[in-house]
Amino acid sequence: MKDPETGMDDSATTTGGGPRRLGLWRCIALAPTWLAAGVLFLLMAMTFADVILRSLANNPIESATELTRLFMAILVFASLPMVSWKGDHIVVDLLDGLFSATLARVRDILMDLVCGFVLFWPAVRVWDLAERAREFGDVTEYIGFPQHIIGWFIAFFTLATAVLYVVRGGLRIFAPSLFPPSGGSSR
Repeated sequence: MKDPETGMDDSATTTGGGPRRLGLWRCIALAPTWLAAGVLFLLMAMTFADVILRSLANNPIESATELTRLFMAILVFASLPMVSWKGDHIVVDLLDGLFSATLARVRDILMDLVCGFVLFWPAVRVWDLAERAREFGDVTEYIGFPQHIIGWFIAFFTLATAVLYVVRGGLRIFAPSLFPPSGGSSR
């Protein structure tokens, strides 16, 4: 019998009811989340060390601001595809009561498709800016990290988010049973 969440059959479980082996696609989908979690831990540890060094030894980490910027970019853009796919972003639902279930579905489809197509432009633009930074040899001030690498990272994950939004919108059209009905009114 196949598990609906993972698509794996029951034989994929370990003995004793332990954790299941993760499929390749699930690992690929979770890798950016684990990257974001690791970077968040590094950011926390660096901030703690910077505060301690600043307070006790009057010797802060010189590149802390630069590392914070890099870590925040990694944290935000690595999380963006998964947060967008799962719909875990912040939503203002003040007008949801005005939408019937059918109109709410149409609204959700349109929002996914519009967001997906709109995100293609910043992905391409950031990639162009990263290429320009690579050509000029731009590096960060303190640690000398090539700026184009973080630009490529941002462009890739913005493009991944755009693709996921378009796929999500298409799935809402062709496989609506995959998505629970959203906040339409019960009229």
